[in-house]
Amino acid sequence: MSDEQADRTHGDRTHGDRTGRPSPDALLRQAVKDGQGRLKIFLGAAPGVGKTFEMLQTAQARRRDGVDIVVGVVETHGRRETEALVAGLEVVPRRKIEHKGHALTEMDLDAILARRPKIVLVDELAHTTAPGSRHPKRYLDVEELLAAGIDVYTTLNIQHVESLNDVVAKITRVRVRETVPDSILDRADDIEVIDIAPDDLIQRLQQGKVYVPRTAERAIRHYFSPGNLTALRELALRRTADRVDEQLLTHMQAHAISGPWAAGERLLVCINEDASGAGLVRHARRQAERLRARWGAIHVETSRVLRLSEAERDRIADTLRLVERLGGEAVTVPGSDVADTVVDYARANNVTHIVIAKSGRPRWSELLHGSVAHSLIRRAGDISVHVIAANSGAPVPAKTVRTETARQRAFSWWPYVASTGYVAAALGAGHVLHRVLALNNLALVFLTAVLASAVTGGLAPSLYASVMSVLAFNYFFLPPLYTFTISDPENIVALLVFAVVSVIASNLTARVRAQAVTARLRAKTTEDLYQFSRKLAGVVTMDDLLWATAYQIAAMLKVHVVLLLPEAGSVAVRAGYPPEDVIEDADLAAAVWAWENNRPTGKGADTLPGAKWLFLPMRTGRGVVGVVGIDTGGGRGRTSGLLTPDQRRLLDALIDQAALAIERVTLAEDVDRTRLAAETERLRSALLTSISHDLRTPLASILGSATSLVSYGPMMDEDDRRDLAATIQEEAERLNRFIANLLDMTRLESGAIRPRTGAIDLSEVVGSALERVSRILAGHRVEVDLAAGLPMVDIDAVLIEQALFNLLDNAGKYAPAGSLITVRGRQDGDLVRIEVLDEGGGIPSEDVERIFDKFYRVHAQDRQRAGTGLGLAICRGFVEAMGGTVTAGNRRDRSGAVFTMTLPKAADVSGYEEEAVA
Repeated sequence: MSDEQADRTHGDRTHGDRTGRPSPDALLRQAVKDGQGRLKIFLGAAPGVGKTFEMLQTAQARRRDGVDIVVGVVETHGRRETEALVAGLEVVPRRKIEHKGHALTEMDLDAILARRPKIVLVDELAHTTAPGSRHPKRYLDVEELLAAGIDVYTTLNIQHVESLNDVVAKITRVRVRETVPDSILDRADDIEVIDIAPDDLIQRLQQGKVYVPRTAERAIRHYFSPGNLTALRELALRRTADRVDEQLLTHMQAHAISGPWAAGERLLVCINEDASGAGLVRHARRQAERLRARWGAIHVETSRVLRLSEAERDRIADTLRLVERLGGEAVTVPGSDVADTVVDYARANNVTHIVIAKSGRPRWSELLHGSVAHSLIRRAGDISVHVIAANSGAPVPAKTVRTETARQRAFSWWPYVASTGYVAAALGAGHVLHRVLALNNLALVFLTAVLASAVTGGLAPSLYASVMSVLAFNYFFLPPLYTFTISDPENIVALLVFAVVSVIASNLTARVRAQAVTARLRAKTTEDLYQFSRKLAGVVTMDDLLWATAYQIAAMLKVHVVLLLPEAGSVAVRAGYPPEDVIEDADLAAAVWAWENNRPTGKGADTLPGAKWLFLPMRTGRGVVGVVGIDTGGGRGRTSGLLTPDQRRLLDALIDQAALAIERVTLAEDVDRTRLAAETERLRSALLTSISHDLRTPLASILGSATSLVSYGPMMDEDDRRDLAATIQEEAERLNRFIANLLDMTRLESGAIRPRTGAIDLSEVVGSALERVSRILAGHRVEVDLAAGLPMVDIDAVLIEQALFNLLDNAGKYAPAGSLITVRGRQDGDLVRIEVLDEGGGIPSEDVERIFDKFYRVHAQDRQRAGTGLGLAICRGFVEAMGGTVTAGNRRDRSGAVFTMTLPKAADVSGYEEEAVA
């Protein structure tokens, strides 16, 4: 068995046994669903085919049967016939959500959970819920309902399935943004395809039953063409057929039903070490396409795997990888008889066709050892067996591996020396026991030596021990003694029986030993790969990932490693082990060629074989993500020449895992960059909006007042001129505050804020801030409540005054005219707490933390308050720069908001003051 396939099983597709027992995995899948609700999906091939209509018809039928059924959410889109079907069904009122000044409605998940009906109707499964909902997607609401034991009827269009999103986009040239994962369809207990002929759907569009006339005309031209609709119908039917096929297989495995049930076609190709395996796989792939069937490949691992050459074992591994590249499922199954194992697996997985290559062995070999093809034909029953020519198709290209296998498999005398020792020990024990045991019992002593040789040395040494034991038993114990002549015919029979038993026992023991060795190799490789996968799972940065990969490959294969990733249109070295390794320009050119052409290059490869390094591309489903370089030349503890097949297979497995991890980290970085770009764009838009409004508004007032003074000043009385001048001053101060906020935020983000802290009397800072804000709070009542004996605080007076000014300015904006604004100060241990309380409408719960974000402003129901959304962000930045905190909340005694600043108390300065006075 190949090392990279060592840990591969057929997952939950267990091949079972011939005892008629159900599959444990199938039973486990059913047990997981116990206690959960059932999910039925009305799957539409396209919008407008009548999914919601069919769901409501089914619901009305269930209601008439007495089933407790309610409507969670149904979108009728104003269609009268759909609205008529809702009548008579209990409708759970939707929950209202305020978002950006608009009232949105969503399904009330908590109300449905409290109501606990038998069935709930949830339309539009792929819908994105409004901000502030418990889940961002409606299918997550459905999963919570199912987990609570409530059955769900829902609707979904095929273009919203995640795995088909790209396919639909290529067909219709329209990218659907709202998708649901395929696991939802796999989770469904029932799928009902809702479909009508393309001409009928187009007619419905033209009649205005789907969209308004203008929208319908545009949809017919761009989306609802007959070709598009036909392709979408086929996608819906195929995806549903796959799900039904899975359900049928699970039912057969859970009830121990022996297949096949030919409800759908399944094809299985048998793989061995023969060079025709690649052609056999390609033939099976073509046949599966003709049958429109799911297909896979199986390799049965018997005890003869250790007798295969390295090239043959390598060929099996490459053929199984070819199966996966062509879209099939490759499995490796241990077994003692190939035909029985294949048939058991085929019946357990409802396989209807088995493909096997025609044997190229001579007739006498088939008579002596049997034919797998003939055995399959006899035992397959209702399964069709296809035997094809063994020389069809080109073989898998050879790898860059070492060919000097003779040196690797050098003959060793030690097992034979050990076998001789075992036989000699048995001879000695036989002479001692011959005095008390009968002659026939002494054969068991020599049989023990044969078994010991098989356990320690394998088949050939055990056969050698069998021959030696027969000769020793004859020479030393069968009369006449010390000759190979046997006088008694009974002794001849006994000796022949002993010889046959010893050969059979040595074969059986050697086979068990081979299986044990195979299991140990498999366990070792599996453990190494498992530990590597765990290490990769815990890595979050690219540098750590590359270092872990380079170290793991170097440690397991005893080679030097470099990893190269794309950079500026080429590849560059990002990590290596040992770190001091340097790649020359010629080797770097080979690495670039491997990356650009997706093929191995360098030492031992077909391209640039004279290079010092061997470069292999790291591939994923998205293409080449990087290149790994291997230097196998010389050095202490390192291999020489090329990699062995086992090493190359292990390297392939390590590279595959590393490539997937690199893709995962790259995707995470792409998501972060996208999120940062979106946030930057949001801030840029907010800044432009603020500038366009908060600069132009005061400028317009200033310009208008100044123009009036210039044009009509002489005609105005003194009071009018004074009002215009006051307006200019007020708007100029407002503009100055806006620019100051922008400058302060720039200083905060650049790290230019350097607080100059010192012991400051808090009452002075409060008084200064109130004086600055007096004009803004002229229409409010202001009360200052500072506790007596407040200690001095260790702050920068200028920054805290600005922070307090921003809090008072914010209170003035959101508190009604004539209301009370209170500034309260109290000591709290080593901290001093300052609170600014107003009597406004308070802060919405979802905005309590967000109000400190840049450019974020609470959306009031009546109007949007003037401001940039920077004041509170600057306040928090200033306070935190001095080791304090600022939080927001709502008052408990009445409506209104409360902002709390906590500042550190200054060290005791009384001693310094007394010294200064002295």
